[in-house]
Order: sequence, then C-alpha cells, then structure tokens
Amino acid sequence: MSILTTMADTLTPERAAERLCELSADVRAAVLLDAAGSLAGASEDGHDDARALGELARQLFEEVDRATRDWDTEPPEQVEVQVPGGAVFASRTPRWTLAAVARRGALSSLMLYDLKALLAELEGGPPIRRSRSAEERVAGPATEEFAAEELPMPELGGDAPADGGASA
Repeated sequence: MSILTTMADTLTPERAAERLCELSADVRAAVLLDAAGSLAGASEDGHDDARALGELARQLFEEVDRATRDWDTEPPEQVEVQVPGGAVFASRTPRWTLAAVARRGALSSLMLYDLKALLAELEGGPPIRRSRSAEERVAGPATEEFAAEELPMPELGGDAPADGGASA
C-alpha cells in the first residue's frame, strides 16, 4: 500500500505548476518549461495562455542571461520582477524552469523558496506538504512519529554541519 501512495504522491512535470498554485494562494498562474524551453506543465487549462506565459518566462531568462553574461559568476537561478499589478517569480535548474505570476503582496522569500523546493521535488527530492491550520489537524497520539508529520517543510540544501553549526 505504501508503494501506491508514494507513486500517487510523486510530483510529475504535468502537475508541478498546478501544485505551486495549491501551495501558495498568491499565485495566479504558473508554468513549467523543460530544458529546451517547451511547455511541460501549466496551472491553467487555457493552452494558448499557458504557452504565452511559458514563452515570456523563457524570454525573461534569456534576457537575464544576456545581461549577466560578462559577470564572473554562474547564471542566476532565480528571478523576481515586480510590476504595479503583481509580480513574476521564476526559478530554474539545468532540466526545468518554473515560473509564476503572483499578486503584488506575495512575499518574495516564500515564493522563491516554494519554486526552488518544487523543482527539487521534481528532481527526486523530498516532497513538500502544505501545512494545515489548527482546525484542519486531526488529533493523534502524542508520539514522535505523529509530531514528525506536523513539522514544517523540509530544509533545502542540507549544508548545515551535523553538530548544528557549533564549533569546538
């Protein structure tokens, strides 16, 4: 049974953009592009709108790459653009680009975290769970296993030392 549950919960490219909308109430629309810049998934049913948003996301990173090509650093992995009516957030890996149009008040750090975490999940990382409100939670036994299920989203990177950062 756990194998079927795991398979059903596995994030697919077709579902990644929709999943971002489920995680953040601030996201209005989202698209996932593959490494070639082709549309791999969209939050909206309108294929033409999704393709147009995907093309704009691809162009955004092309312009960012062009603007930063002379910098002595890797190309930016994340982009944020604020405009009067909202914001665009995008994050990429060598395989995927995930872009979202959000409300103006969306918190940048949370949006960029969600984008990066979803891309990591898409590439085989730990799944992200939407936190539940106190009213949604079902009381369970006071065990470590139950408490572990209620922990916040997993940390990305995992670069912290095993001793918690304490030095001798």
